[in-house]
Amino acid sequence: MRKNIKKLSYARVIISFTVMTGIIVGTLFLAYTLEPLSLKALENVSVVVTDRKGRLLRAYATKNGIWRLPVKLEDIDPQLIKVLLAYEDKRYHSHFGVDPLALVRATWQVLKYRRVVSGGSTITMQVVRLLEGRHERTLMRKLIQIIRAIQLERQFSKDQILQMYFTLAPYGGNIEGVRAATLAYYNKEPKRLSPHEAALLVALPQAPTARRPDRHPKQAKHGRNRVLKRMRRFKVLSSSDVKHAMRREVPNERLPFPLYAAHLSDAVIAQAPHKKHHQFTIDRNLQTSLETLSANYVKTLGPKLSTALLVANHKSGEILAYVGSAGYLDYQRFGAIDMVQAVRSPGSALKPFVYGLAFDAGIAHPETLIEDAPVRFDDYAPENFDKMYYGTLSMRQALQTSLNIPVVKLLAEIGPARLVARFKLAGLKRDIPTNLSIALGGIGIKLKELAQLYSAFPRGGEPIQFRYLQRSKTLDRPVKNKQTVQILSKKAAWYVADILKGVRAPKNAKGGTIAFKTGTSYGYRDAWSVGFDGRHVVAVWIGRPDNSSTPGLLGLSSAAPLLFDTFKRISPNPTPLPNPPASALQVGITQLPAPLQNFDLRYKGTQKGSIRNQLRIAFPPNKSELEILTNREGKDLPIALKAHGGTLPLTWLVDGKPIGRPSQKRQTFWHPNHNGFIRLTVIDAEGRVDRVYVRVY
Repeated sequence: MRKNIKKLSYARVIISFTVMTGIIVGTLFLAYTLEPLSLKALENVSVVVTDRKGRLLRAYATKNGIWRLPVKLEDIDPQLIKVLLAYEDKRYHSHFGVDPLALVRATWQVLKYRRVVSGGSTITMQVVRLLEGRHERTLMRKLIQIIRAIQLERQFSKDQILQMYFTLAPYGGNIEGVRAATLAYYNKEPKRLSPHEAALLVALPQAPTARRPDRHPKQAKHGRNRVLKRMRRFKVLSSSDVKHAMRREVPNERLPFPLYAAHLSDAVIAQAPHKKHHQFTIDRNLQTSLETLSANYVKTLGPKLSTALLVANHKSGEILAYVGSAGYLDYQRFGAIDMVQAVRSPGSALKPFVYGLAFDAGIAHPETLIEDAPVRFDDYAPENFDKMYYGTLSMRQALQTSLNIPVVKLLAEIGPARLVARFKLAGLKRDIPTNLSIALGGIGIKLKELAQLYSAFPRGGEPIQFRYLQRSKTLDRPVKNKQTVQILSKKAAWYVADILKGVRAPKNAKGGTIAFKTGTSYGYRDAWSVGFDGRHVVAVWIGRPDNSSTPGLLGLSSAAPLLFDTFKRISPNPTPLPNPPASALQVGITQLPAPLQNFDLRYKGTQKGSIRNQLRIAFPPNKSELEILTNREGKDLPIALKAHGGTLPLTWLVDGKPIGRPSQKRQTFWHPNHNGFIRLTVIDAEGRVDRVYVRVY
């Protein structure tokens, strides 16, 4: 009998051993023969945009609304890793994906307490569950996790598996991954964490819904303190650190993710939607500072106004700050519209290029004199902004005070087609009208394009194409930009830069440190200011995105102060401008060659040079309407006709018929004898002619 019982016991042992061996062999066989575990979950991560040093500028949720930011293990605080392994998987670095001791302990606890006390899952098994997206707690599912965990350990290193965990772990709501969690709850990267922060990040994935701190702060704190107590028991943290950490409150709200350079980020992602990481040349510290500065500054100017601001290194072409509006989420100011890329009228901001071409053509020098007096080109009669005339002054003074008449006279001599050709050579692709109004803002241009054009002045006449995508690992070494052309000579570029350095600075700003120019478009719709020093070029625009007028909006008083404040944020001491080239002629007017001493005298007697004494009808203006008034007796009152320039006597004609005899005065009176459209003509003694068309009623 005993012999039979003994044989039966041996048989049971052999059977149990055989079954266990079969399970182990089967598990290993499946682990080695099953197809690799799908890693698609790791591909479904948020698109991130970082600055030149890898700092986060903006992140986008995945298509299914999850915030899951990619993270590298070296970018996670080692203390967090240490606490996680001590709490979740002490033998992580010694087991093969499955911890037999932990499984035995978990099984014994279930039998003893008739409930699950600890799961026995390793970090690797948890990664399997996260990759599969299945969270059933059945024996079959546990067996599959074991098989997959062994398989995962064969494919990847321990550090790679840890990185997967920190990328996929749930932290409450639609927050997944430790990087998204630290940003959402602490507004920081996981690189450096305090003990209380690390403990909460270990406790959250165990019960991400029940311990979500923004909804259940008490449960979150309880779970965190439980981790802290165990860390004290395991001597991972000191008693003083744990005591201090337990006094800290848990965050009770979710913070918004960074939203810097939002307009540029949107544009780049639209161009490359499948790329997960975009690294910009932007400097985040400068970007955040200028976004705050722009938003606060524009509020002082009035409602519905927005601003755009661009900062670039004109030596490398790298864009360092890109502010598309006064606030991306400010709906009252149309903040979603990227005004850096909007086409607007630049006002007087293009005048320096006319002067540069005049210097290049050898028809002018900064000290050359020019007459600021009434002038007319066919139907075009430019006027200064303040309707005043300033007589004879130097080219330097004319540009620094931004007078309209001198620059139009220069452009008339140079030819608008030449200016347009230089703009197109610099990269402006749109159609540009070739007329004299270009000098006063008669074309549309983008802020980025204007800033690129201005980069020509400190670069010896060679503008540089800007770029915003980082492409060099050596951040401090300039990247040579081959897309450059010469639109001005070094001499002309230096002349203009030297003149602009002397432009009167806005109130409360120190002049003479940077070269800059302002512009105000017709109807006070746009205020511009563009400036540069020896390293940076800055462009500022202020206005309403809906193109409405804002009375009193001027380049000097509205945009220039923001320009100067921007340069202060870049550096307290601007980089000096380049020294003059050898070809630059630095002399006074008396030392200039005779043809360069006076622009108007040089061209006297030619069609373009006769501008100084050009005959012009001053009143009535062309295409105006004239009302015939009557006196008390009911008689029609005469209309005064006035002329400027020309040689006396003057002959006036109405529809080709003379009004009286030639007059030695520049004013005469006319009695209209009928209503309707009339052609008025004046002829001087030398045969000069001017005419206007008016309507009389």
